[in-house]
Amino acid sequence: MFAAIRASQRVLVGSTGGGETIRERMDRLRADAPAAYDLDGWTDVYGNDDGIVGELERRTAEALGTEAAAFFPTGTMAQQVALRCWAGRTGNATVAGHPMSHLEVHERDAYAVVSGLRMVHPTSAARPATAAEVYDLPEPFGTLALELPLRDAGFVLPSWDELTSVVAAARDREAVVHLDGARLWECGPHFGRSLPEIAALADSVYVSYYKSLDGISGAALAGTEDFIDEARTWRHRYGGQLFQQWPAALAALIGLDRELPRLPEYVAHAQTVARALGEGLADAGVPWFRVHPEPPHTHQFQVWLPHPPELLNEAAVRQAEETGTALFRRWFEPAPALPPGVATTEVTVSASALRWTAGEVRAAVGEFVSLVGRIGEERGGELGG
Repeated sequence: MFAAIRASQRVLVGSTGGGETIRERMDRLRADAPAAYDLDGWTDVYGNDDGIVGELERRTAEALGTEAAAFFPTGTMAQQVALRCWAGRTGNATVAGHPMSHLEVHERDAYAVVSGLRMVHPTSAARPATAAEVYDLPEPFGTLALELPLRDAGFVLPSWDELTSVVAAARDREAVVHLDGARLWECGPHFGRSLPEIAALADSVYVSYYKSLDGISGAALAGTEDFIDEARTWRHRYGGQLFQQWPAALAALIGLDRELPRLPEYVAHAQTVARALGEGLADAGVPWFRVHPEPPHTHQFQVWLPHPPELLNEAAVRQAEETGTALFRRWFEPAPALPPGVATTEVTVSASALRWTAGEVRAAVGEFVSLVGRIGEERGGELGG
């Protein structure tokens, strides 16, 4: 699939990494780096404060409006450190979180196996928890972990009033609030609030440098000075104090300069793309589909179709090869909370999508649906349903 997308003349759906050679990534880094940081400065050594990692941490804290931030090699590590610190400070190792959150689905139970914590769920619905559900939890918890947006449920967000009510409920339950904000950077337009206003709701915030900012890798944990000092100690214990991290830090600084200011534009265009995808599927006579959520809450959303993912993946590749247009990336079986018998794909609207008009999206959808039907006939009617 990577090869077909790379060879395409037009690509709608963005990516969070991959799809380019090492040489191409190095060339991009070399071209963009001089505007982001003084390249005559020294490489970092264990993330020294007066070097490039320290500069990234200061820039991140400034963007989020927090007192301090600490660079981590992975978001999984940053999350574990945050929750472990809060367990020690609150005296309660129970975390209230969503069963579809990254903590539960994508980290191999690290919060329990590595950090000795346990998780309780205010809700199992494919949406953020409500304040009433937080109030109704039948046992005490020390930390409420909120993933903004909730990726596996479709990159969904609560309203601002719902979010502030949930935070207030956690406070009333004498718990602290941690934001799993891997994709927090693009949440401002939905809430109608700035990043510092959003981050101020929480006691700690994790953000990613590669999911929305086109970085190489890495994450940050942000909060008060004393909390981040403690987090740095646990970062070392968890093996996160790497000797040199300047390439990831440099790419993150570039992302803060270039991608962060463009995210509102991506979010706005995502609504155009999502609407056109739905119109194209309807015009093509697809009997059942879903663009979720509609309209999107961020610059990412899902599309659901009632076909096997293998069939849809083949159609995506053949469309790229035959027409030079890459409309979708990989299709997957849906998460357990979503309807059975459908496949889902994630749509990320970034720089490449800004050149697409609604009409071009609708036309490409029609081509894709025709390919699905043709491939289904070749396979003897394997169309799902």
